[in-house]
Amino acid sequence: MIPKTMKAVVLSGITEAANIELTEYPVPKVKPGWVLVKIKAFGLNHSEKILRLSEIQEDYIKKPIIPGIECVGEIADASDSGFAVGQKVVALMGGMGRSFNGSYAEYALLPSHHVFAVETNLPWVQLGAVPETYYTAWGSLFDCLQLKPEDKLLVRGGTCALGYAAIQLAKALGCRVIATTHRESKLPLLKEADEAILDTGKLEGTLSGVTKVLELVGPKTLHDTLRCVEKGGIVCNTGILGGVYALNGFDPIKFIPNSVYLTGFYSNSPTQETMNDIFSFLDMHNLIPCMGEVYSFADIAKACVDLDNGKVNGKIVVEVSE
Repeated sequence: MIPKTMKAVVLSGITEAANIELTEYPVPKVKPGWVLVKIKAFGLNHSEKILRLSEIQEDYIKKPIIPGIECVGEIADASDSGFAVGQKVVALMGGMGRSFNGSYAEYALLPSHHVFAVETNLPWVQLGAVPETYYTAWGSLFDCLQLKPEDKLLVRGGTCALGYAAIQLAKALGCRVIATTHRESKLPLLKEADEAILDTGKLEGTLSGVTKVLELVGPKTLHDTLRCVEKGGIVCNTGILGGVYALNGFDPIKFIPNSVYLTGFYSNSPTQETMNDIFSFLDMHNLIPCMGEVYSFADIAKACVDLDNGKVNGKIVVEVSE
């Protein structure tokens, strides 16, 4: 029985994490091409922090808006999608939490083309750590970096949810992995890597044999990163942890070294095939998704405060219902 109302986080303007609260909100009505998902858990992402603290002012953001770019749960109403009621699914991106209401709620009405069936025995909270983080890690490593077992991978900015997931996947594949952090106190958190390095901002000339790089610090260190790989190496810029979002006066001829390749990954085009590949890989290698902390939905404000303050090492997952 689908209720008429649900608990949700509803934002109309700039909202500090401490001011987030749950309100009663109508459960959305199903329409063709969309499915209603009963949310079991969802992960928190820095893009939602950006939405809350600044982006919500932009005209292209639907307001009021329920934030949240990913979730896991069950089909509550399949509409015309071909899904079955009760089917286990994950959903991510495609305008979620910006163009239409997202996952900080007990139910979400989502376009069926961005909802994906999954077959897994992972508990809901562990499953909640997968969609956006592992899809981004997977796409960066395998689509963009074309990662192979013989590669030596550098993960620059390894102490974040995406970094931990990338290290886990690369190690399972058989790669040698070097990971960095700019905080000495966080070096022990990179124990899954073969080597953990303190990042002073300049790594050029300190590494050898690196064939692939996952750049998570972003434009702030990209110039240096491109000079850390061997000829024929590939650098994938996926993150912006350094707080610099663009390259001003970018001259590719001078910026990118000869025989080095630069690419980037944007996680807005997930497919059922890719999600199948991710879960098959996790199952094949008996991997448990990397997680930081789990919060109840009632504690969503605390979860967001801890996200904003960088208090949690790893993915924050919010459990909505068992």
